Amino acid sequence: MASLRTEGADPPRRNRRRRYERRLAVQLALLYRPDAARRLATELLDLARPPTAATVGGRGDAMLIVYADSVVARGRPPLETLGEFTKRHIGGAFGRLHVLPFFPSSSDDGFAVIDYRRVDHRLGDWENVRTLTQRYDTMFDLVINHCSRESLWFADFVGGRDPGRHYFITLPEESDTSAVVRPRTSPLVSAVHTYAGIRHVWNTFSDDQVDLDFTNPAVLREFADILFFYVAQGARLIRLDAIAFLWKRLGTSCMSLPETHAVVRIMRLLLDYARAGVRLLTETNVPHEENVSYFGDGDEAHMVYQFSLSPLLLYSYAFGNASYLTAWAARLAPPPDGCTYANMFASHDGIGLRPLEGLVPDGEVARLVERMHERGGFVTLRQASRRETGDGLKPSEMNIAPFSAFGGRSGDLNAYLAAHTLLVSFQGVPAIYIHSLLATPNDLELVEATGRTRSINRGQWQLSDLEERLADPSSDQSQALDHFKRILALRSAQEAFGTAARQRILPSPPGTFIMRREGGKQAILVIASVLDRPQRLPRTGLGIDPATYVDLLSGSGLSVADGIPLGPHQVLWLDVSG
Repeated sequence: MASLRTEGADPPRRNRRRRYERRLAVQLALLYRPDAARRLATELLDLARPPTAATVGGRGDAMLIVYADSVVARGRPPLETLGEFTKRHIGGAFGRLHVLPFFPSSSDDGFAVIDYRRVDHRLGDWENVRTLTQRYDTMFDLVINHCSRESLWFADFVGGRDPGRHYFITLPEESDTSAVVRPRTSPLVSAVHTYAGIRHVWNTFSDDQVDLDFTNPAVLREFADILFFYVAQGARLIRLDAIAFLWKRLGTSCMSLPETHAVVRIMRLLLDYARAGVRLLTETNVPHEENVSYFGDGDEAHMVYQFSLSPLLLYSYAFGNASYLTAWAARLAPPPDGCTYANMFASHDGIGLRPLEGLVPDGEVARLVERMHERGGFVTLRQASRRETGDGLKPSEMNIAPFSAFGGRSGDLNAYLAAHTLLVSFQGVPAIYIHSLLATPNDLELVEATGRTRSINRGQWQLSDLEERLADPSSDQSQALDHFKRILALRSAQEAFGTAARQRILPSPPGTFIMRREGGKQAILVIASVLDRPQRLPRTGLGIDPATYVDLLSGSGLSVADGIPLGPHQVLWLDVSG
């Protein structure tokens, strides 16, 4: 009987594999010759392996973003220290943990990967990583666009050896790259001395980060294998770093080309086939419509960052004007079924300005940049392409610690925490950077030490110093952490803030932002003041009766018969369930 059951199960498995081979071959044929696409489809499915360890269900959806060495202690691996800090101080506030690249790297704080399959020995080992994956749904970065000049692959390229000799993009020195959209001002192409003579290689981000050539099927196969290696190590989310730049075709912007979307669909198909339970997030810090295109038809990324949300929130609170935020949010389409947004105010990178294109006038963007300069921040420039409006250099991102973006003083904490309360109210998954969580100010000493403006928001906390601050209830760090833990716990208990709960933006004066969240049997009216003074908001048009409602944030009743009173930078979560 056992053999009969096995035989009966084989045809469905074979049929399922054939279906996925056909679907993969369709996508691969957009990249390679049909015969190569069919062979590669078979090879990729052979790599698609389910996770070896069971996941732990029932954890919250909020995500904490950290570097492996964001919190350190002498004589201990940073990954171990990170585990101790999160266990002792974070508790159940976050169910997901994004650990930024912890692999051996030669620059860019981990994003110039030397070896994708090793943990940097200065940070710890795979056992330390797996300890984190047992407590959190952990996200790994797949740094897919480029690798380090110090990698073995690049050494193969220089020496003319397999496999790396065909892994990188080379082009004639006289090639016209003026149409390429750039994130940096550094040269796009650099000369490299190889055994075969001088070759010119493509470097989107820096000459230490050499772009990989996905027109070579072996490169895609290599990264599919790395993807499932990460799944085997316990990754439950994969962030496709800088994915928008992946495919290059001279004469185009080389941004978000159809072939790039095909690669994302291929990764998604492989994860689906393996039944890995792993979710893809695309990192595409680009204008909004281009950004959300990475949902595809629900067949590409499971999650997409709402990159426009961060600078729009910052503008709203910096100038007491939420009109641009309201206009953008009112047009925001819900994500496809099974997909969601990731909402963050800040991360290890700066606050991108390209996501404001088409949403905020250039003059107002310049005004925001100047305000951040006044608060100790910097602006990173990029080289404009010939197809963009204007020419020369354009602002790319603002480099500033999130707390300092609001002023960085204890008196600015109210507005800072209010903005994050509004952030976690939006449809999607809250993604909170550790320096946001801890209200860390600008680290200008680190900027001076490294010479990189992004270092302003990439510092380290000594565990002993941090715990001393957290033990003092009056410190900015203690108050910020307590606030985040409270609002995230409160949010997770509300049906109306569920990942798939509906969101509707209501008209409001420029000094306020109003939206209605509905999920299950619950409705919550989110009302946020971006002004630094009290105001009273008329209740007309909000769909509420003259009655007393419970503000979930304060736990108090609020009478709205004579309008809605709002204190400076106050946020209300009014339970208006009918």
